[in-house]
Order: sequence, then C-alpha cells, then structure tokens
Amino acid sequence: MTTTRIRIGIGILVLAAIVAGVWWWSTRGQESTDDAQVDAAVTPIAARVGGVAVSVAVRDNQSVEAGAVLLEIDRRDYELALEKAHAELADAEASALAARANVPITATTATSNVVTARGGVEQTDAAVQELEQAVEAATARLATAQARQREAAAKATQAARDVERLKPLLAKDEIAQQQYDAAVATANGSAAAADSAAAQAREAEVEIRASQSRLLQAQIKRQQASAELATAQTAPQQVKLINARAAAAEARVMQMRAAVKQAELNLEYATVKAPVKGIVSRKSVEVGQLVQPGQALMAVIPLDRVWVTANFKETQVDRMRPGQRVSVKIDAYGGKAFAGKVDSLAAATGSRFSLLPPDNATGNYVKVVQRVPVRISLDEGQDPQRLLRPGMSAVPTVYTQ
Repeated sequence: MTTTRIRIGIGILVLAAIVAGVWWWSTRGQESTDDAQVDAAVTPIAARVGGVAVSVAVRDNQSVEAGAVLLEIDRRDYELALEKAHAELADAEASALAARANVPITATTATSNVVTARGGVEQTDAAVQELEQAVEAATARLATAQARQREAAAKATQAARDVERLKPLLAKDEIAQQQYDAAVATANGSAAAADSAAAQAREAEVEIRASQSRLLQAQIKRQQASAELATAQTAPQQVKLINARAAAAEARVMQMRAAVKQAELNLEYATVKAPVKGIVSRKSVEVGQLVQPGQALMAVIPLDRVWVTANFKETQVDRMRPGQRVSVKIDAYGGKAFAGKVDSLAAATGSRFSLLPPDNATGNYVKVVQRVPVRISLDEGQDPQRLLRPGMSAVPTVYTQ
C-alpha cells in the first residue's frame, strides 16, 4: 500500500513537471498583460463662430462621412458682414485707382509749375530792373528840370529888378522908351521861362512818382513770383506725398481683401462639417441653442483607425521591439483574437505623465514596478463591421521571439 502511494506521488510529480515544462516551452518568448484597452483618436467638434444653431443634422452614435454637415449656425449676420466687406473693398479699390491716377498728374503739374514759376521770376526781375532804370532816368530828369527852374526863376527875378530900376529913369527921361520896353519884354520872357521850367519840374515829379509806383508793383510781383517758385520747388515732396497716399490706398485694398476672405471664412464656418469619417459621440447641442466660438459641440471618433494601448511592466519590455507580432484578445467579444504588431514604445512610463508624478527623492522610498505604455497597431481587414470601440478591455500577447 505504501509503495503504491509512493508511486502515485512520483507520477503526480512527474506529470506536474511535464505540464510545467510544456507550459514554459509554449510561453517562453511571450509577454502578456491584461492592463490594456482599445484606443482611438477622439476628434472634438467645436464652433469657430458664434450664433444660434438653426439645424442639427446628426444624433448621438450616428455614422458620418468626412465633410458631412453636422450643424448649421444662423448665417444672416455673416452674410451681411460679407456684403459689407465687399462694399468696403470696392470703395478701397476706387480710392486706390484715383490715387494711382493722381501720381502722374501731380508729377507733370509740379514740373510745369516749376518751369512757369521760374519764367515768372525771370520776367519780373527784368521788369524790376527796367523800372529801376526808368526811376533813375526820371530822377535825373527831375533834377535837370529843377535846376532849369531855379535858373529861370533867377533870370526872371533879375529881369523884374531891372524893370523896377529903369522905371524911375524913364520917368526922368534919362533912358529911352525903347530901352524900357525891351527890359519889360525881357522880364516877361524870363517869367514865362520860369513858369515853363516849374511846369517841367512838376511834370518830372509826377513821372518819377508814377515810375516809383510801377517799380513797387513790379517788386511785389517779383516777391509773389519768388514765393510761387519756392512753392513749386516742393514738387519732389508733393510727388512723394502722392506716392505715399497711393501706397496707403493699395495697402487698404489689401486689408479689405483680407477682410472679405475672413468674412467668407466666417460664413463658411457657420456650417460645421465632420473633419473625418467616424461615429458621432457626446453631442451637446440642440436647435435654438446659442453657440459660442470655441464651444465643444460633439466628438467624432474614427473607428477605422483604432489601436491597442497596453501597459506592460518595465520588466517585460527588455526584449520588446517595434514590428514584433502580437495577438490581442478582446473581452467584449468572448476573447476573440485580433492580429497586430508592436508599433512603438512610449518615451516614459505612465507615472511620469500623471498629474502628480512621483518624486522618489522625498520621504521614504518604496520600489514599485512601473508600467510602460506600448502602442499596438492591428492588421487591416479584421474588423469590417467596426465592432471595436475605444475603452474596451484587451489582453495582448507580444511574441518577442
């Protein structure tokens, strides 16, 4: 009896050793974990412009194609903004056209004004010089006339005195009547000559005043011509100014064109479309709701691009490399296996990306085996019905040999 029990015990031990050996042989070169889940990109849908939602074209868990309309925001405000932008652009283009047309006109006019002003200055200079000479000549004539006047006046005075001296002599018959008459005639002629000389002097005075008046007017005109020349000589500055205005008008045209494009974009943004193909989830907008720019409205999850994120222990990844074969069992479908491969290993352990990463340099240290996220891509064509959903539990097995 004892021998039988010993034999049975030995057989059990041998059987256990065989099973353990088979298990070790079948599992060597494999790393598995149940800390894994299906993952996918979640594309949030947010409004880029504000307004009232007038139409919601989708519901939760609905499949949509890329470019499908998800939501319509009231477009009227943005249509008016676009019309206003077009009007402002037309006004800016007209102003720029006028500014460009003024450039050659201003340049030509400025050059012509300089030539005309220089001619005016030269003409007035010549007139002033001529009138200055005329004033000098009139002054000389006045001096001559005044000298003649003084001479004639002196002769008239002398002749009158001679008549006065001869008059008593004539009364005493000491001189002939003829001599007296000749003295009287001489006195009358001298008086007439003095009057004539005085008239000539007055005429010379009038002439010199007229010449001086004309000279003053000519000098005023020369000053005006000089001022006009100085103004005309600012032509380069005027051309620069008009060129600057034309450039500013062109810049405003570009600004208004950008405003038109922005208004067109805003009008386009009033229609919210799906950026990718996928399933609508977490819809939070309804018709009549006031939507704000940047407000999250829903999410679209592209189920045609799912992967598995497996958190392996750091002791399991020493021989794990991208491209190694992986078998993934999905709990939701009774452990159905999907084939895949290691896509990449994370740059750090999961704890380093946590909100409060551990700091082993503070307090007591307790060693904890860390986990490294490993991304596993699934082979194409295994899930035509898109049954895999992000968050589903998975059990991946990586074949490291």
